[in-house]
Amino acid sequence: MIDINLIRTEPKRVEEALLKRDCHFDSTYFLDLDERRRKLLTEIEGKKAERNKASSLVPQLKKEGKPVEDLINSTRILGDEIKEAEALLDTLTKEWEDIQYGLPNIPDDDIVAGGKENNQPIYTFGEKPKFDFEPKNHVDLCTSLGLIDYERAAKLSGNGFWIYRGLGAQLEWALLNFFISEHLADGYEFVLPTQMLNEKCGFGSGQFPKFADEVYYVDKAGSEDGTKQFLLPTAESAMVNLYAGEIIPEEALPFRMFAYSPCFRCEAGSYRAEERGMIRGHQFNKVEMIGYTTPEQSDAMFEELVNKARKLVEKLGLHFQISKLAAGDISATMCRTYDIEVWIPSMGIYKEVSSVSNGRSYQPRRSNTRYRTKEGKTEFIHMLNGSGLATPRIIPAIVEQFQNADGSVTIPEVLRPYMGGLERIEPKK
Repeated sequence: MIDINLIRTEPKRVEEALLKRDCHFDSTYFLDLDERRRKLLTEIEGKKAERNKASSLVPQLKKEGKPVEDLINSTRILGDEIKEAEALLDTLTKEWEDIQYGLPNIPDDDIVAGGKENNQPIYTFGEKPKFDFEPKNHVDLCTSLGLIDYERAAKLSGNGFWIYRGLGAQLEWALLNFFISEHLADGYEFVLPTQMLNEKCGFGSGQFPKFADEVYYVDKAGSEDGTKQFLLPTAESAMVNLYAGEIIPEEALPFRMFAYSPCFRCEAGSYRAEERGMIRGHQFNKVEMIGYTTPEQSDAMFEELVNKARKLVEKLGLHFQISKLAAGDISATMCRTYDIEVWIPSMGIYKEVSSVSNGRSYQPRRSNTRYRTKEGKTEFIHMLNGSGLATPRIIPAIVEQFQNADGSVTIPEVLRPYMGGLERIEPKK
């Protein structure tokens, strides 16, 4: 969440920054609410101190044989006033939290306003493939090559799911192994997170409360504190809460980690014709990169994660571009995002396979994740994340960009060691 002190000291700056996202924040109303809440808190604490002082005198006066009825009555009156004030405080706090917790992050100063129409391509790799034959789309290719079974997946789970089969399963696993090997070579720590999370994780990651209806809840499971659990929509939701409530020594930072997990998204299910097949679905595999840094390390870590995602796609040999997202197209929890987007020939557009983002201290403020400086002060850390990579759009890009006239697909060279040296996937006879 946004630093409350920034809202209090520079409200107009916050208003103007959020307008870049088309978020209209009434700082005057919020600050009035904030002042009333703070004033009421002070009054309640004063009344509690007064009541405690009066209560402590009762035994002494009784011991001295002095009357205590008036004093007891005054403590009762104070108790009633405190109860009434606390009820009002609960109401004010609920509204205060609803506003503050619902505010998106402030975009960095260099991020332009507007939606995806204002996204800026900043890097391109390779050329769009050209074919001297009629190319097929990835759905037909994956079906003819026996890589994906859409029909039986729908029978098992409904629309928006697919089953990898044979060389398709091997290709998927080869991609994941390739990504994992690259991250390990860079010295990143490998983490396999739990796949059921509690509601605190949803809040800490910024998924809740605004996007609580976009996850799959697990009806028959319950966490120890009685809250509901949900299937993780991305490993980020787990990884940014790994050190929730903890204080990390500054000398231990930065943390460089990556996690593999299946991801579950009930908000998927687009019915647009161009997003059929694997382009959008309810379950998919992803390797997620996570950085924990001090504020001073934050920008360098962002560039590092962008370059890592870029190199993965370059090593696959795919044509792609990197786009710097406009404020309205950036996730609510983030300050800046670069998307790595592969070219899907049959669609004639680029599709995102990695979003690398810097949320700075927004998520750590929600999860209370801090670090202790060398001077002994505690500060909120910065958190960054980036897909490294998600597979469901990589496979369509591979089969479409590397398809051959005979219906076969050439396997990227970096994946062949994970596929027993196989160079091509041939059509099933």
